[in-house]
Amino acid sequence: MSEQVALIGAGAMGGAIGLRLLDTGTKLTVFDLDEAKVSALVARGARAARSAADAARGATAIILSLNSARIVETAVFGPDGVAQGAAAGTVIIDMSSIDPVATRALAEKAQAQDLGWVDSPLSGGIPKAATGELTLMQGGAEADVSTAQRILSQVAANQTHMGPVGAGQTTKLINQVLCGLGFLAVAEATALAEAAGVDATRIPQALRGGRADSALLQEYMPRFAARDYRPTGRIDNMVKDLDGAIDIARLGQVSMPMTALCAEIHRMLTAAGLGGEDQAAVMEYFSGAGQANRRGSRLK
Repeated sequence: MSEQVALIGAGAMGGAIGLRLLDTGTKLTVFDLDEAKVSALVARGARAARSAADAARGATAIILSLNSARIVETAVFGPDGVAQGAAAGTVIIDMSSIDPVATRALAEKAQAQDLGWVDSPLSGGIPKAATGELTLMQGGAEADVSTAQRILSQVAANQTHMGPVGAGQTTKLINQVLCGLGFLAVAEATALAEAAGVDATRIPQALRGGRADSALLQEYMPRFAARDYRPTGRIDNMVKDLDGAIDIARLGQVSMPMTALCAEIHRMLTAAGLGGEDQAAVMEYFSGAGQANRRGSRLK
């Protein structure tokens, strides 16, 4: 790929996306406040930018991988932000997971400055980014989404245009509802297997192809059984996303009792000091009758 792409945000997820783009031939310019994260990508062939504005200059598209709508707004519209360096017609691809309402407001502000906006949150995490198999759900104008899909074709196996700006973020929240509930279901089933003396590591094979089979079951039950909490996605990020889904549900007068319970369990784990741990650490809720607050130190 001969196009120049800018990446703003080189954290765990952004870094994985950046590495995949570099490995597949993308010319990448990177900016992050953490110079060590930038250096890791520079070592693989990226150019370090002095600011988000500097990164945006000459880029066909700017990819954002950030933690909140506030940070996205600062990175794009703040001092030395993307908007100060990007040429008219440049497409901003926001791969962060943020509120759909905030996304629409940010997109309107960008469009007023003749910048395109695509919300393109992801599913699959770091492992799928490394193999170019992310699932992306996208919102935006047809032409802007087409540009985003071309740029991201090396990191994603499934890209779906869901509708106007904000539709991608809404779809991601739906994804998080399904994943959040799924994680708890698999963790609870793992705890039941252990209590009953059944080898939980053999259950995914036993249920393969049946109605209870799923990617979550196959990937996470072995991790739950092994208490394998290597980082792929944080518990406190799930709290943010589930709360976002509940906020949308309230606006639409939709009852979500299971999602509300799921959010509170994740919030409990966060309060117990596990918010920064991998999603697999929800197993701690079920270890020892759910007394996660007594075992927060076991992961430290």
